[in-house]
Amino acid sequence: MRLLTAAFLAASVVGATAAQAEMKLTSKDLTSGKTMADAQVFNSFGCTGKNISPELTWSGAPQGTKSFAVMVYDPDAPTGSGWWHWSVFNLPADASKIATGASGDKKLPAGAVEGRTDFGTSGYGGACPPVGDAPHHYQFTVYALSVDKLPLPETAPGAMVGYYVRANTLDKASIEVTYGR
Repeated sequence: MRLLTAAFLAASVVGATAAQAEMKLTSKDLTSGKTMADAQVFNSFGCTGKNISPELTWSGAPQGTKSFAVMVYDPDAPTGSGWWHWSVFNLPADASKIATGASGDKKLPAGAVEGRTDFGTSGYGGACPPVGDAPHHYQFTVYALSVDKLPLPETAPGAMVGYYVRANTLDKASIEVTYGR
């Protein structure tokens, strides 16, 4: 009887682990722990990158996911509150990818909204740390959300989007890259 109980418990644990897949974020344009390519660097404020939003692909969202949000944040910015480089919310639950260059070109999944960056505009705003600073860390995070839509306009700043995103997060996955000049 003990052997049967142990076998049942082991099968239950394996089944639970398979049912609770870990959410993952990957990108053909970003490699976690590496330096951001010039293609994703801002093209203003003294920076001369191409400001192209990166490709992002995610998988393993938990059951109950009703939408997704993507946020890009630099915790090293010398502002006292970091710097929001991109927020995309109201991505539909069946979305699993954002294509390279999708920001601003109407290539985002239907219904997606881009919030305002700390540069003051909506859409992707690439890396552009101050000259001489140690390389900054750029956190690209996808969030699985428990709501269909966030009640925010495209003028919503990153901090406000972050507030609503975190209040409704079921799971998340990140890629962190660096950039300095």
